[in-house]
Amino acid sequence: MPTSGAGSRPPTIADVATAAGVSRTTVSHALNGLGKVDPRTRERIKKVAAELGYRPNLRAQRLRRGRAQAIALASSMPFAVAAGPSRLGFYMEIAAAAAESALLHEYALVLVPPVRSGSGLHSADIDGAIVVEPDVDDAAVADLKERGLPYVALGRPVSPDEAAPYVDLRGGLVTEKLLAHLREQGARRPALIIGSGRRHTAVDARAAYERLAADHGWEPVVAAAPEAGGEEAGYRCCAELLARHPDTDAVCALVDAFAVGAVRAIRDSGRSVPGDVMVVTRYDGLRARTCEPPLTAVDLRLDRAAADAVDLLLGRLRGEVTTGAVVTSPEPRVVPRASSLRLTPRG
Repeated sequence: MPTSGAGSRPPTIADVATAAGVSRTTVSHALNGLGKVDPRTRERIKKVAAELGYRPNLRAQRLRRGRAQAIALASSMPFAVAAGPSRLGFYMEIAAAAAESALLHEYALVLVPPVRSGSGLHSADIDGAIVVEPDVDDAAVADLKERGLPYVALGRPVSPDEAAPYVDLRGGLVTEKLLAHLREQGARRPALIIGSGRRHTAVDARAAYERLAADHGWEPVVAAAPEAGGEEAGYRCCAELLARHPDTDAVCALVDAFAVGAVRAIRDSGRSVPGDVMVVTRYDGLRARTCEPPLTAVDLRLDRAAADAVDLLLGRLRGEVTTGAVVTSPEPRVVPRASSLRLTPRG
């Protein structure tokens, strides 16, 4: 059987065909799962290809199939809240998990910076995309629709006419769990700080907070800050909130950048964390762990949610997933830390 000697050119599909005694078309069909090839012949060709060390030309395959064999991860969420100066955070954790999952399916993941109108998403060579927590009239979604590319959402879409398949990150349940934790630690006048956009996190958190406020007799105190403002926006928002509502004893700041800013605002007002005001946030990332004191946050199981989003998108590319399909992310779990621990945790 001919082999490629040391230092020679890599074996080609013609070499496999010659060694197996079949045509190049038969080799192509056997290795790519196409056409009608006898199962025994298919296995023999695969064995010959492995012995020769043959590796398919992925670029040629993409050209023949008319596919880029790549998907994008996109969001209109600004880096000030999605990642921060370190470029590590919510968006990048999703990206790492999605890239690993996509590669298992022989797809590359293209990471798109925060999408604004007229962004580079127009030029990305992709088959489809995952849009992270789309806002109303989301720029990333608009770009994908203009190109006619399929997409799914990671986080419930909030546009009234949006019916894209999505992975539900359970924004309402996350807020309920954080508020239940605060109540267990003695909070009786908690306030809520959310992003001023209309992403599902803000919409669902407000609804859950107002429902629990009515149930427990809290005065509902909700403040919003622009996401692009990051920590400074959270600082200003919390400072104003405390000035208007000085009896606030806990702050649930859904955006982790806002929560870090809130801790500074509470201290600058002469109060302590958690003694006077407790602070909790949604995402258990680098900001939450390195804040002083460390922030109580939620394990959103983003690795699993990102993998589910990849599966959902690839299913849509294959025509197996229709609009309106929903995958529910795993149960979120509160990770208690010093920013809210006044009492000994139960159990």
